[in-house]
Amino acid sequence: MATAIPCTLLATDSGASPISLASLRGLRSAPCLDPAQRQRLRGLLQEAVARCQWFTLGVMAADRQQAIACLRACEAALGWAPLQEEAGTDAGLEASEVSAEAPVFLKGNQRSGSFRLRREAGLGRGLLITGHNPDDAAREDTWGPLPLDLFADTATPPG
Repeated sequence: MATAIPCTLLATDSGASPISLASLRGLRSAPCLDPAQRQRLRGLLQEAVARCQWFTLGVMAADRQQAIACLRACEAALGWAPLQEEAGTDAGLEASEVSAEAPVFLKGNQRSGSFRLRREAGLGRGLLITGHNPDDAAREDTWGPLPLDLFADTATPPG
């Protein structure tokens, strides 16, 4: 059974511009999006990541399972090689010590090919992606917070 992902509606009115990556800046948690907004945001994100060479990401989630599911869906949707979990976490805890029910922060790095989890209370919820391009710093940026399930309906299982 999938865990519901809490979110708040993105404030819009009839004069508001359509959702953009910039409209997410400064939010504590990812907003709820309707299907058209989700599709638009995925397209904008895919354009943005195409300009970068490698990525780091952060996942603020209610638990370990939700964080890893978000990571895997993102990797599959964007065609990234799966990151491997490091043995320890930033807080010095073994992965097995990160309770299935505890809020977590997942930090992934394509350069190292790995991710780490740590217990983290008090965070919002969402996915943050930072694109890196050492050859053209103007293309680098951080996008989010994106909904944890932004890619859930687009990811295809490996194999």
